[in-house]
Amino acid sequence: MNFVIAAGGTGGHLFPGLAVGEVLLARGHRVMLIISEKEIDALATQGRDEFRVERVPGVGIQSKSPVALVKFALKFLAGLNQVKALYREFKPAAVLGMGGFTSTAPILAGRLRKIPTFVHESNAIPGKANKLNGRLATRVLLGFKECGRFFPAGKCEVTGTPVRSSLTTRIGKAEALSAFNLLPGMPTLLVMGGSQGAHGINQALINALPQLASTPLQVIHLTGKQDEELMRESYAKAGIPAFVAAFHHRMEAAYAAADFSVARSGAASLTELSHFALPSILIPYPFAAEDHQTFNAKIFELAGAATLLPERETTGENLAKKLLWFLDDPARLSEASARCAGLAPRQAAERVADTILKYCS
Repeated sequence: MNFVIAAGGTGGHLFPGLAVGEVLLARGHRVMLIISEKEIDALATQGRDEFRVERVPGVGIQSKSPVALVKFALKFLAGLNQVKALYREFKPAAVLGMGGFTSTAPILAGRLRKIPTFVHESNAIPGKANKLNGRLATRVLLGFKECGRFFPAGKCEVTGTPVRSSLTTRIGKAEALSAFNLLPGMPTLLVMGGSQGAHGINQALINALPQLASTPLQVIHLTGKQDEELMRESYAKAGIPAFVAAFHHRMEAAYAAADFSVARSGAASLTELSHFALPSILIPYPFAAEDHQTFNAKIFELAGAATLLPERETTGENLAKKLLWFLDDPARLSEASARCAGLAPRQAAERVADTILKYCS
């Protein structure tokens, strides 16, 4: 059968969507990916020739002024007509939207064709687009059970958030550390700010480094484009061994090398951290829709898998205290790692694919 997966705008939508697509392909089906025109979408799908990839402009409501609403309506209708034309030729059996306004037109077009439609919500609180998508879709698939209260009763199924297949291959810790020119036997911190990097996190690390200089520690820091050279110089000045890069495409190696992390708390990142049992200091992106990253982080904090540090409180001193809290007690780090592993979803991509196929049988 043919299936459409609409997944774009952020890595948090794209990578889980790719994971589901990989399962459907492995089962002998064909998959069209509908992505947005953002650079992250093009990078994530580059070389993925096993999928048919189509770019459709993702449209969000920027303001409620009459002019803005008219522009939104015209762009949305243009995108919807583009998707409908794609469906007439591709003839999908079902449509899966991974969230955001990139999913709305594909889900609506699927509903107009009277085929099963699905939306996946990976966060603890849905954004405005997914609240709408959930009303349009046949079923709502959830990463966190706590999100079910925002959707119609009886319409939800908890599947967990899928993990891309490249992360399922385990790499030995020594091999992973060697890939970053780091040493075995030394605590290794992974710092990442999501697909766009995070200047606030980077700056806080710079301010924390003087308080960490006397502590055994090495770092893998994915900075984003803006701060790469600044961070490399800062670690050298502090005398802390570090691999610094704007991005890194082999995240399975970065996760395998690390013992704990400093990260944003988007659902896809949290799923991957739990998959590798990495306890974290979570600094939610403060401008995330509905503040959903804070609610995601609280689930991990309550489980003992992470500690939450709001960005407004992320001074160098506070961040250093959180890092030393982990570093000063290996037993505490080990316990948090076990609790983090307990939150990892099992076979989430397969469960999403099973649900879709059940409604198409």
